[in-house]
Amino acid sequence: MKKNKNQQNKWKRDFLTIAGGQTVSLIGSAAVQFSLIWWLASETASPIMMSIAGVFAFLPQLVLGPFAGVWVDRLNRKTVIIAADLFIGLVALVFAFFFLFGNPPYWSVCVVLGIRAVGNVFHSPAIQAAVPMLVPQQELVRANGWSQFMQSGAFLLGPVLGAAMYTVLPLWIILLSDLVGALVASAMVALVKIPDPERHIKERTRFLDEMTEGAVAICQDRKLFVVTAATLFGMVFYAPLSTFYPLMTSDYFRADAWHASMVNFGYAMGMMLSAIFLGKFGTIKNKFPVIHLGLLGMGTSSLLCGLLPSEMVWFWGFAALCALLGASSNLYNIPYIAYLQETIAPDRMGRVFSLIGSLSSATMPLGLLIAGPIAESRGVSLWFFISGIVLLLLTLISALLVLPKADKAGKSTS
Repeated sequence: MKKNKNQQNKWKRDFLTIAGGQTVSLIGSAAVQFSLIWWLASETASPIMMSIAGVFAFLPQLVLGPFAGVWVDRLNRKTVIIAADLFIGLVALVFAFFFLFGNPPYWSVCVVLGIRAVGNVFHSPAIQAAVPMLVPQQELVRANGWSQFMQSGAFLLGPVLGAAMYTVLPLWIILLSDLVGALVASAMVALVKIPDPERHIKERTRFLDEMTEGAVAICQDRKLFVVTAATLFGMVFYAPLSTFYPLMTSDYFRADAWHASMVNFGYAMGMMLSAIFLGKFGTIKNKFPVIHLGLLGMGTSSLLCGLLPSEMVWFWGFAALCALLGASSNLYNIPYIAYLQETIAPDRMGRVFSLIGSLSSATMPLGLLIAGPIAESRGVSLWFFISGIVLLLLTLISALLVLPKADKAGKSTS
């Protein structure tokens, strides 16, 4: 009994040590990201330059993700996590010198955002693949709930900290906060022993063959394939909404920047409350009903946002629906990640997470190509309505294909 309690305390201590360090790093990165974007926006006032910066931030995951996943699975994951964190911090340190000795050209910010994103391409799948090596399988939903809670808090606090620092500090000092966060995160990871998975490789396989194994692992699980395919198709319509929130606030409701901050705050608070709930009641055997509940909430919230009248009194309804969107996104995301961590072979997990990350990144530019002209000519509220309809239809189709199978599987094992 005492041994079991010690083991339970050990995984919690190890996981929270890493998660705490990563949260500190995320706060620094979010502050730096906000400051760089705000500097670029205030200096150029150019939507084209902002769009280019967004493309640079997304491009590394789209292009390098499948390749990075192979290396995450080949190499020691602890080494990959620390190296990626330090890489991002060193990029910030080098760019800090450019601001220390003058104002760098605007395009250099786009390049730095892209280079920092290269580190995240390796860092995210390595962290996600390392979690099941530390956390017992039945506790994965709980652990991911804790992690998402801390990440949501970091994304909430980071821009606020970045805005406060931007008003009183030169940009080169703000950039150093990214290095400090990376050093803290790396030190926390170094304190924890992360077991590597057993790699069952009889002979050295080709790099491209290993890349395809990530896709094969998803396709072999019918339920996972259906949910993943439905979600990725839905993200083509849903992902552009992240760029339309400010326009809904400023153009549709004619509100100001303070109201826009309330939308971001509500979304982050929704994510945090959902993460707290799943962290507290996190032992979920059949995850697919919760996953579909999250998709249902995302679709319903988007649909209702598109139906709101443009009078200012309805803005608070929009802010409340954004909080529901944030909560629903975690209801989907946390059990989905936990299911991947439970069912995918540990020596393939990096490739699977990298592949899904790359495919998810591709939905944003593809979605904007479709949504941009429609939102420009007919208004952004119409796209909220369209994305809601599409998500609800895809949720219904996925549920009809997956949930009966999940129920049968649950009965057969009971």
